Amino acid sequence: MQTILITGGAGFIGSHVVRLFVNNYPDCRIVNLDKLTYAGNLENLRDVENAPNYTFEKGDIVDADFIFSLFEKYNFDGVIHLAAESHVDRSIANPMEFINANVIGTVNLLNAAKHFWKDISGKRFYHISTDEVYGSLGADGLFTETTAYDPRSPYSAAKASSDHFVRAWFHTYNLPVVISNCSNNYGPNQFPEKLLPLFINNIVNMKPLPVYGKGENIRDWLYVIDHAKAIDLIYHKGKIGETYNIGGHNEWKNIDLIKVLCKIMDKKLGREPGTSETLISYVKDRAGHDMRYAIDASKIKKELGWVPSLQFEEGLDKTIDWYLANKKWMDNVTSGEYQNYYKDQYENR
Repeated sequence: MQTILITGGAGFIGSHVVRLFVNNYPDCRIVNLDKLTYAGNLENLRDVENAPNYTFEKGDIVDADFIFSLFEKYNFDGVIHLAAESHVDRSIANPMEFINANVIGTVNLLNAAKHFWKDISGKRFYHISTDEVYGSLGADGLFTETTAYDPRSPYSAAKASSDHFVRAWFHTYNLPVVISNCSNNYGPNQFPEKLLPLFINNIVNMKPLPVYGKGENIRDWLYVIDHAKAIDLIYHKGKIGETYNIGGHNEWKNIDLIKVLCKIMDKKLGREPGTSETLISYVKDRAGHDMRYAIDASKIKKELGWVPSLQFEEGLDKTIDWYLANKKWMDNVTSGEYQNYYKDQYENR
């Protein structure tokens, strides 16, 4: 039985990857490692927690001794590394937390794999990253796998650093690695500090919708389950040493997306048209706020045959329906620590 370590598997993207691998590969043991910070939630995996090929381990990738003991215990054949601090606002407030988790944690995993994988045949270290490492685009052009790195926030700088370390371990130590850089994900189970779940929850509760600057920043959006399927393909069929960009071919200005969301929410909640738009409030722009991200995903399409399965309107509709049907989940994750963060970062602006 092959054993795969998935780090950050209780988080948003990670939980969808864990579920896909547990269900699709019953002859493979999946070990989910998560620190269970504010964004890690085992409720996301209730449907697979009793699967015979699933194991959960609570721990911190920053703890090198723990990571080595985990590799010794399970003798992993592969690593799918998603564990990361990922919210840009939090990185601005506390950059060291991001450096420790995203850089030191990644290097700890690389060192453990290098130490235990004396025979690298059949082994694979897959590092999942972000399009934010590339910096900001102008009105034209797309990020490709050869675009020069130009990170603008502590979060993206930490992820860029971790990408470089992964490539260094490939070139220096011959560690079998693959990397992917993905655009903005959306869908079920996303912690409501990110735009869509935050705004869905705020609209339901008739709270302000804080829009940075003029709302003209552009992002490329990808449904999280499509991302999980791309990760599956890259892990099993991607070429060692290669990088693959994953994008939704789906650019939206923030303000245009928010207005579409408002219209859909008014209809689903039975409110008068235009009600939710009155909640929009423009706030001071985020420091170092990149203007536009857009991914050229032609390489993964050409080499692995991956394309997004959902049009954005269908994915957005599914996403809204999930949050409206899972109020208890939302109430649980917006209690405690997040309540204070939410108040400080948004309500008092």
